[in-house]
Amino acid sequence: MPELPEVETSRRGIEPWVAGHRITQVIVRNARLRWPVSDEIIALRNQDVLSVQRRAKYLLLELSKGWIIIHLGMSGSLRVLPLPLPPQKHDHVDLLMSNGCTIRYTDPRRFGAWLWCDDLKTSNVLAHLGPEPLSEVFSGPWLFERSRNKRTLIKPWLMDNKLVVGVGNIYASESLFVAGILPGRPAGSLTEAEADVLVQTIKAVLLRSIAQGGTTLRDFMQSDGKPGYFVQELQVYGRVGQACRVCGMPIQQAKHGQRSTFFCLNCQH
Repeated sequence: MPELPEVETSRRGIEPWVAGHRITQVIVRNARLRWPVSDEIIALRNQDVLSVQRRAKYLLLELSKGWIIIHLGMSGSLRVLPLPLPPQKHDHVDLLMSNGCTIRYTDPRRFGAWLWCDDLKTSNVLAHLGPEPLSEVFSGPWLFERSRNKRTLIKPWLMDNKLVVGVGNIYASESLFVAGILPGRPAGSLTEAEADVLVQTIKAVLLRSIAQGGTTLRDFMQSDGKPGYFVQELQVYGRVGQACRVCGMPIQQAKHGQRSTFFCLNCQH
């Protein structure tokens, strides 16, 4: 599913076409997503977009009166169409903009969401989220302190949005590999030095993926219709049985918290 780099890539892709412009109309062809598209969005007409923000894996469109909260779900993507194109089967929502372009939401699995919120402080989906991984709050000492006495395995612990947002399955596996830490260790076993290295590695991996337009495994596309190219740099994710790019040993796979985890027994400890 789209993770933080893919959502940030989408935000940056649509921002120049949306921020400072007016939504003239919203066309909803299929409102049956993970949750029904909010009635306020369906009825939306002639509202200015003040900013395009991101919180965790949610896109936030700040309007003159309220917010549109977008989640890409398992297979969603946003495209900028400078010229109108006929909708296809999985094109569920269009934002028609005053500059003549269309922001089109495509979602084959329909597990995404388009929600309305008058005030972000009252949003249930944004409540109880941890800090952003690219923020100064997310630091080595901060992570080490929260790891004390934790028996949860490191990888699913990192994927808990109450701890830190946006470190999904792909980037947790990749970051732990680069940091040289086995994903199946208890979080409480992290040393101060390991916590510091892990935080810096998570930041570096996420920024590198953002620079590459995210990771396309199946459905995700950037706003210009191109795939995310970070898939070419994956060290362990999805490479079970293949040779480790560092030591040549076969990449291993295990289930942690019902999710597939990929790692190298020789490079990670």
